[in-house]
Amino acid sequence: MEDKGKKELIGKEGTVMLDTVRRLNRRGASEHLLKLIGKTHPADMAWVFRHLNDEERGKIFALIARTDMVGEFLSELDDALVIDLVKGLSPQTMADIMSDMAYDDAVDLLEILPEEVADDIRKHMEASDRREVDHLLQYDPETAGGLMSPDFMALDGELSGGEAIASIQKRSEEKEMVFYLYITMGEGKLAGVVSLRELLMHPPHRQLKNIMNPNVISVSTETSQGEVAHVISQYNFLAVPVVDGNFNLVGIVTVDDIIDVIREEATEEFLQMAGAGKDREILLKSVWESSLIRAPWLFASWIGGVISMLIIGLYDGVLAKMLVLASFIPIINGMGGNIATQSSTIIVRGIATGRVNMNELFKVVFKELRVGLILGTLYGLCLGLVAYFGYVPKMLGLVVGISMFFSMTLAATVGALIPLVLKRFDVDAAVATGPFVTTSIDILGVVMFFSVAKLFLGL
Repeated sequence: MEDKGKKELIGKEGTVMLDTVRRLNRRGASEHLLKLIGKTHPADMAWVFRHLNDEERGKIFALIARTDMVGEFLSELDDALVIDLVKGLSPQTMADIMSDMAYDDAVDLLEILPEEVADDIRKHMEASDRREVDHLLQYDPETAGGLMSPDFMALDGELSGGEAIASIQKRSEEKEMVFYLYITMGEGKLAGVVSLRELLMHPPHRQLKNIMNPNVISVSTETSQGEVAHVISQYNFLAVPVVDGNFNLVGIVTVDDIIDVIREEATEEFLQMAGAGKDREILLKSVWESSLIRAPWLFASWIGGVISMLIIGLYDGVLAKMLVLASFIPIINGMGGNIATQSSTIIVRGIATGRVNMNELFKVVFKELRVGLILGTLYGLCLGLVAYFGYVPKMLGLVVGISMFFSMTLAATVGALIPLVLKRFDVDAAVATGPFVTTSIDILGVVMFFSVAKLFLGL
C-alpha cells in the first residue's frame, strides 16, 4: 500500500508540474518558467515535455536551451523528439551543448542524429572533445565499447594510499564515478580494483598493489550490451571496467547506462512478443508508419488463418454431419494459443536473464511438456464434462476432452521449443512469440480436433 501511494503521489506531482508549465507558457511568463526549469530535474522536465503539444514544445525548449541542463535534458528524451529539436539548433550550438556533456552521453546523442548532421556538429567541436568522441564512435553502440565512459579513476599500483587519496581529491570532479578505483600496472594494464571505502580503511603508507583485489571482473570492448547487463546484475556492480585486446583499461560502463539498456531491450522484446516490431519509438510514429511496421508481423497470423481456413474446408463433410463441432474450435485453439504464449514468454525471459541453460534444452522442454500435460488434463476434463452434459451424442465429451488435452500439451511443448531452437541458431528468441507461435498452434489445434472427431465419431 505504501508503494502504491508513493506512485500515485508521483503521478499527481507530474500532473501539477505539467499544468504549471502550460499555464506559465500561456501567460508568456518566461522568467518564471526559467526559474521553474532550473529547479526541476532533467528527467522530470523530459516527462513534462513529452506531454506537451508541438507548439508548446517549441517555446519550452527555447527556454531550456538557455540553461545548463539542456544536455542532460536531451539525454532523457526519446530519439524522435531529440532529432526534431536538434533541427532547430545550429551545429555550433549543439557542439557547445555537447562540450558540457559526458563523452558517452554526447556519443549517444550523435549516434541517433542523421550522419550529415552529426558530422557537421563534430566539425564545430573542440579538438580534444572531438578526439574523445571519435574514439568512442569507432565501437558498435550495442557493445561495451559503445556504452563505456572514458571518465574513470585509474591509479598506478605503486602509489601509496595517501597519494591515492590526494589524487582522488584533485581529479574526482572530472570523473564519472570514484566509488571504484581501478589499479593499473605498466602501460595501463588493468591489475585490480579497490573501493573507496576499502582504501580509507588502510594506513596511508600502504601501496595500492597490496590493497587491491586482483581478481577484478571486466568486459572487453566487443562484449555485447546484453552480456554487460548480465555481469552488472549478477555481481551487483555499480560499474564494470572495459579493457581492449591487450587488457589495457579503456573505460567503464556504469549501472545507470545498463538500466537504460535493460529497459530498451525489455521494450523491444515486449513489442516483438506482441507482434508489433521492435521499434521503441512506435508511439511517436505516424499512422502510416505504424501500419507499415506492424503489417509484416501480422502477415504470419494472416497466413496461419488462411491455412486454418483451408484445413477446416477439408473437413467440411465432418462439419456437415455434426455442425456442433464448430462451436468448440475457438476454445480449443484459444487455450492452446494461450499456453503456448505463456511457455514462450517464460523461456524468452529465461534466456534473457541467463536462467535457461541452452545445454539442457531437452530438460527445459520436457518440463513445459509436463506442465502442458497437467493443465491439458484439467481443462480437457472440464470441457469434456460441459460437452457430455450439454450436447449429443455423449461421445462428443470424450472428443473435445481428448482434443483439449492434446492441444494444450502440444502447445506448451512447441511454445517452449521454438524460442530455444531459434536461440541455438543465433536468431532472436523474442520473434518466436506472438503471431508465430499462436498461428502454428491454431493450425495444429484444428488438425488435432478434426482428426480425433473423425476417429471417435466415425464421421
